[in-house]
Amino acid sequence: MVSLPGSPTSPLRRSRMQRSALAAAVAAVLMALLAYIGQSPSAAAAPAAAAPAAGTGYWHTSGRQILDSNNQPVRIAGVNWFGFETANYVPHGLWSRDYKSMIDQMKSLGYNTIRLPYSDDIFKPGTTPNSINFYNMNQDLQGLTSLQVMDKIVDYAGSVGLRVILDRHRPDSSAQSALWYTSAVPESTWITDLKALATRYQGNTAVVGIDLHNEPHDPACWGCGDTTIDWRLAAERAGDAVLGVNPNLLIFVEGIQTFNGTSGWWGGNLMGAGQYPVQLSVANRVVYSAHDYATSVAQQTWFTDPSFPANMPGIWDKYWGYLFKQNIAPVWVGEFGTTLQSTIDQQWLKALVGYMLPTSGNGGDSFSWTFWSWNPDSGDTGGILKDDWQTVDTVKDGYLTSIKAPTFGGTGSTGGTSSGTSSGTSSGTSTGTTSGTSSGTSAGTTGGTGGGGCTASLHIDNQWDAGFTATVTVTAGSAAVNGWKVAWTWPGSQQETSAWSATVAQSGAAVTATNLSYNGALAAAGSTTFGLQGTASGAFTVPALTCTAS
Repeated sequence: MVSLPGSPTSPLRRSRMQRSALAAAVAAVLMALLAYIGQSPSAAAAPAAAAPAAGTGYWHTSGRQILDSNNQPVRIAGVNWFGFETANYVPHGLWSRDYKSMIDQMKSLGYNTIRLPYSDDIFKPGTTPNSINFYNMNQDLQGLTSLQVMDKIVDYAGSVGLRVILDRHRPDSSAQSALWYTSAVPESTWITDLKALATRYQGNTAVVGIDLHNEPHDPACWGCGDTTIDWRLAAERAGDAVLGVNPNLLIFVEGIQTFNGTSGWWGGNLMGAGQYPVQLSVANRVVYSAHDYATSVAQQTWFTDPSFPANMPGIWDKYWGYLFKQNIAPVWVGEFGTTLQSTIDQQWLKALVGYMLPTSGNGGDSFSWTFWSWNPDSGDTGGILKDDWQTVDTVKDGYLTSIKAPTFGGTGSTGGTSSGTSSGTSSGTSTGTTSGTSSGTSAGTTGGTGGGGCTASLHIDNQWDAGFTATVTVTAGSAAVNGWKVAWTWPGSQQETSAWSATVAQSGAAVTATNLSYNGALAAAGSTTFGLQGTASGAFTVPALTCTAS
């Protein structure tokens, strides 16, 4: 240190000067370091704590809002991806796409939640997923059970910021049911399997809750007090059972069809919930769920009202919207969809999107929703994806733009620690593509031999007024085959309109289907499947098939 001219340097002054010089030197080094890393001094100031990502942790409710663990409001804005409830026992489309690619595309389009329908069949020992393509895709799903595939989907969705709602869609894979139980799948099985899922994903915040049963309808009642048909009381029993295992889950409770003589969509009538609320052992866990559809699913009186579509907000207020508007509980429109082919349907969707409130300006203080469906193979609605399972229906997707919401932080967790068992005795064999109020009716399968080194069988998965979907299973004989061709003749006016996992051609009533590059080679006794959709008028018998191997 150099003394100032003519100024004696006392020990105290020297000490202060030394500290000052040291501070200056440190500052100079710091400035040089900041310049080296390209950061300005102002930017180097202590950063403000970043706000936690919306959707953190488990969720709960407060009034009409769903809140995350930091009490930030969240909006569920997603899609239904069905298939676990069908005889494929996995989400559809895995014959064409990798599941991670599918989920990545959902996120890229602005959806933040997946509703996964399932049936109780997936809990049965011996249930085997099928129609999954393992050629350069889905390889980590090979050899897994349906529940293990569900684990993979849940974990990947959570890792990229999506959340999952599990939906008990059917008691078995053959069809929907009016009540939560059937003669083959009793209430005890329903509750056992719900608890198994709650246990399986305990600690995995990617799963935010369970939709207890899909579309209860007549004779289901709300508040009538008859324990065999009162859906509200059944939801309390099941909800308490789930929360007894995992008290952090949301419990999604759908409406019924008819309350006090007023009927609506299956699962869409929540008029009784205000008077007879679902009361669970854990507070702030109930989210009410409504389903609403357009004319491509079925006609309703309000579509022909002269004031349509101006009458629709009043209709929605009456059936379910009042719960949100009166701050009673959150409302999640768990299913809504349309082929969007008619002007009425276009007006309906525009009105519904407006009613559910734009995310801009409302954020999480709005109706939640999951569109039906992601899948293109929903017979009376179609999907966000077109028949190639890749191309987006940009018109349909565009209608939803204003009500989409941000994705959530990644969960970084893995789920699926217990397999769960079921005492149910039903065995479904149809893949049905469900939506709205139409419940698939399945026909039997008919095998065809033909002595060509392979056999084939066709199953009518779902039928509605003007169409059907079907799955064909091709099985090699005692020797491996390198390719196959299946042929049949329709018994009536059926016409194939789209197909997947095979090249299908129709001339008159005669149909031929040949393998694609990835599913022609079959080991001895090995099998593969392909699917098709078509038009038909009325029920019909399943044709006999012939299969020729090459």
